[in-house]
This record gives sequence, C-alpha cells and structure tokens, in this order.
Amino acid sequence: MADQTRRYDIDWLRVIAIGLLLLYHIGIGFQPWGVLIGFIQNEKSLEALWIPMSLLNIWRIPLLFFVSGMGVSFALRKRTFLQLFLERSRRILIPFLFGIAAIVPLHLFIWQKYYSQDLSYTLQQSHLWFLGNIFSYVLVLSPIFLYLKKHNPGKVNSCLERIYSSPLGFLPVMAFFIVEVILVKPESYEAYASTLHGYLVGLLAFFFGFTFVSTGQTFWKTVKRWRWAYLTASVLLFLLRYLLFDLQAPLYLKAIESVLWIFSAFGFSYRYLNHNSPVLAYLSKAAYPVYILHMIFLYLASYLIMPLDISAGSKFIIVAIFTFLASLISYEVLIRRTKYIRPLFGIR
Repeated sequence: MADQTRRYDIDWLRVIAIGLLLLYHIGIGFQPWGVLIGFIQNEKSLEALWIPMSLLNIWRIPLLFFVSGMGVSFALRKRTFLQLFLERSRRILIPFLFGIAAIVPLHLFIWQKYYSQDLSYTLQQSHLWFLGNIFSYVLVLSPIFLYLKKHNPGKVNSCLERIYSSPLGFLPVMAFFIVEVILVKPESYEAYASTLHGYLVGLLAFFFGFTFVSTGQTFWKTVKRWRWAYLTASVLLFLLRYLLFDLQAPLYLKAIESVLWIFSAFGFSYRYLNHNSPVLAYLSKAAYPVYILHMIFLYLASYLIMPLDISAGSKFIIVAIFTFLASLISYEVLIRRTKYIRPLFGIR
C-alpha cells in the first residue's frame, strides 16, 4: 500500500476509539462504583457490562495516545516546530482551557444537583485531562521528534525500521510499558486519568506512535501481515485474565495484553479501513467536539433517566442514544455552523 497524504485507517481508529470511550463512560454509571469517581450512578448495576469494559479499558486510552503521536509525525512533515506548536495550541490548548472553564462546570452542576450538593463553580480537568497530557507531550518530546526528522534517513530510524520489520517488533515496545508498571506500581493499570502512571503510559504511546509513522511503511506491513497472530495472543491473554485472575491480572500481563491489542488494531485497520468515505469525512471532524461535549449530555441523560422505574438495560440504551445524538446534533447545529465557536472546539 502506497504512502498517502492522509491515512484514513488512522482517522477511523480515532473515531472508533472515541466512540468506545463514550460507551465506556456511559457504562460507568451502571457499575457499583460509578459515583465514587464522579458519575451519576444507577441504583441497579449492570455488572455484566464490566466484562467488555475490562476488555477495553487496558488499551482504549493508550490507543488514542498512539494515534495522537502518529498525528504529530504526519504534521511535522510539513511544519516547523513553531508551526506545530501554534497549530497544536489552537487545536488542543484552547479547547482544553475553554473546556475546563465552560464545559466541565456544566456537567458538575448536574452531578451536584442530582446528589443534592451545594452548587458551585468548579474548575477541574475531568475527562479533558487527555488533552492536557497531549499538549505537554508535544512540548516534552519535540526535541526528539525534530532530531528524528532532521536525521531521517539515519542510524536511529534504520534501527527502528529493523525492529519494526520483525513480527517480534512489539517486544521492545512492550518492554517499556512493563518497566513503567514495575517502577511506578500503579494501583490499577486502567487508572490513567490524572495519574503518574497514566502520564507515562501516554508519553510512551505518543512517542512510539510517532516512530511507527516516521519509519515509513515498515511497521504497517508487519502489523498487517501478523495481525491475526497479535489478535489471537490478545484474546488468549484476556481469557487468561478473565478465567484465572477474575480480570485482575498482574500489571505486567496487562501491559503485554494492552500492546498486543493495539498492534492487532493497527494491523486490521491498515488492512481494511484505509479508505475514505462520506461517513468518515464527517465523523473525523465531529469526533473531537463530541468528545469535549459528551459529558454534559451523559450527565443530563443520567439525571433524567436514572430515577425512572424501568430496567437498567433500558436505561443504558436510552442514555447511550441520548448522549450520542445530543452530542452530534450540538456539533452539527451549533459548533459546525458557527465560525466563532469552532475554534473553541479545535476546528478551523
């Protein structure tokens, strides 16, 4: 597959990962611990949801960091560091600061109202922590990225190409994630938000995502060829985690499983999703604003639906439909069509 200016498989992965993130957040409200991390919680849990949520939660956030690093690699092909900094400030920093000031307080008001708390204007990152991390990675890793760009082709890139040309190329990548959990010892591998562990996992994923793209087609040909092997290993590790460890496997096993899921996702997306479509053209622009907005509509739907005397399954479906539709309609009607609002959500 030839090099392209636009890699549609990466766009698809970003859209899919954000869609899974929304579903995961909706599912939290139906877990017995949802309120403990600031979600409106249904009285009756859907604990069976925790099985697919556990399958997702060790790789869905790292995948987004990998993809974000890839985006920077593509961007640096046509930009200087200053141009990259200004572009990422516009696309990431402005929505991050705007979201903290105007988006997060709204869904916190809804939570406070539902639980009869005193209403207060609260500044916190909430789900936008992801944007703050990405912006910092651009600053921290740019010297390395600029070096790789300047010396490509060069010894470092040649070494990376040799590593990524092997089906075992995931092993050196995996080793860094294993070392991270051994050194940091997080309470949970899935605890990414506003933690040192989450920051370092994101930093590693962002860096390796950049290198996957900077070495050309080598990485993509490897993951495409070995995608079924990576998927099989991922499934086996998840079954081991589920059957032997009741989903609470040792951290190093979760790190291994996480990387394998991500390599298989890259392989299958490169094989089957590297094509454009009107749906992708729309969703790839909508995904980012929807991510920023969705917590308002999730909390609003939860506020309205959780007290109803209907089954938990019905509530989950209604909350999910409401959250997705309200977020997309808000994007289409308000954000997409209003030029003064678009920059606040990272849209030109």
